[in-house]
Amino acid sequence: MLNILHFKYAVEIAKTKSISKAAENLYMGQPNLSRAIKELEEHLGITIFRRTSRGITVTAEGEEFLQYANRIIAQVEQVEDIYINGKRKKKQFSVSVPRTTYIAQAFTEFCKQMSTTDPAEFFYKETNSMRTISNVTKEEYNLGIIRYQKTFDKYFRTMFIEKKLASETVSEFSYDLIMSKNHPLAQKDVVCAEDLADYIEITHADPYVPSMPLIDVKKAELSEFVDKRIFVFERSSQFELLSKINTTFMWMSPIPEEYMEKYGLVSKRYAGNKKIYRDVLIYRKGYKLTELDNAFIEKVIESRKEYM
Repeated sequence: MLNILHFKYAVEIAKTKSISKAAENLYMGQPNLSRAIKELEEHLGITIFRRTSRGITVTAEGEEFLQYANRIIAQVEQVEDIYINGKRKKKQFSVSVPRTTYIAQAFTEFCKQMSTTDPAEFFYKETNSMRTISNVTKEEYNLGIIRYQKTFDKYFRTMFIEKKLASETVSEFSYDLIMSKNHPLAQKDVVCAEDLADYIEITHADPYVPSMPLIDVKKAELSEFVDKRIFVFERSSQFELLSKINTTFMWMSPIPEEYMEKYGLVSKRYAGNKKIYRDVLIYRKGYKLTELDNAFIEKVIESRKEYM
C-alpha cells in the first residue's frame, strides 16, 4: 500500500543521489530507507534507482515516476498549507498555446490583473497542437489553444471526441506573408509563388495532424515551391531571423503593428493564399472554467479583435 512517505523517500534519494545522505536528511536509518524503496519498486513493478559503483542513478521508469511523485507531494503540501497552516489559497492558471503573437499579447494583458498581495502561479507554454492536446488530457494544463488548417477539421474533431475534450473556435484567418522591409520583394505590391522560390522560408518544425503521417502534414504546411528552409521552435528566433536576414520570409498569423515596427518587418499580399487556419480553445469535458480562465479567454478575444 502506497503512502506519501514512499514518494518523499524516492524524491529525497533522487535529489541527494545517495541513500545514506537521504536517510540522514529524513532522520531514519539507511536499512529502513533501502527496505522502503525496495517495497515501493516491488509494489509498482519497476526499478526506480540503479545502484552502481559510482552511486545512485535514476532509471527511465524512475524519471517518469518521480515526475508524478513531485506533483503529488506538491499537491499534498498545498492542501496542508490551505487547511492546516492557514495560508491563503494560491490562485493557479495554466494554458498551452500555439506560437502566436496575438495570444502572447493577450496573456500579457491578462497577467496585468495579477494581484501583488495574493499568492498565484500562472503557467504559459507555447508548443504544437499535439503537445497541447497531451498537456490538457493529462491534466498538466487546464486550458489549451491549438491551431490547424481548416481542411484538417475532421481529424481534430474526431480527436476531441476520443479525448473527451470540449472545444470552441477562437479565431479563423489566413496567414500573412511577413518579411524584412529590406527584403528584395518588399517593394512589390503583390508577391506570387515564383517570386519566393529563390528565398528562405522560416517555419515551425513540429506541425501535427492526428491520423496523418508527418510527411503528409509537412507537405500541406510547407511552401511547395521553396527548397531552402530554417526550422524554428519558438517565436523570438523567428523575428530575429526575419529582421536580420533579408532573404527570409515566413507565413504568420496577423501580428501587432508594434512588432512589425520593432523588427522592421512588412506584410505582403500574396497571390493565391487560400489556406484558412483555426485557433481552437480546448479543455477537458467536465472541467469547470474558473474566473481566471474566463478572464484569459476574454483577453484572447479582445486581442483577436484588435490585431486580427
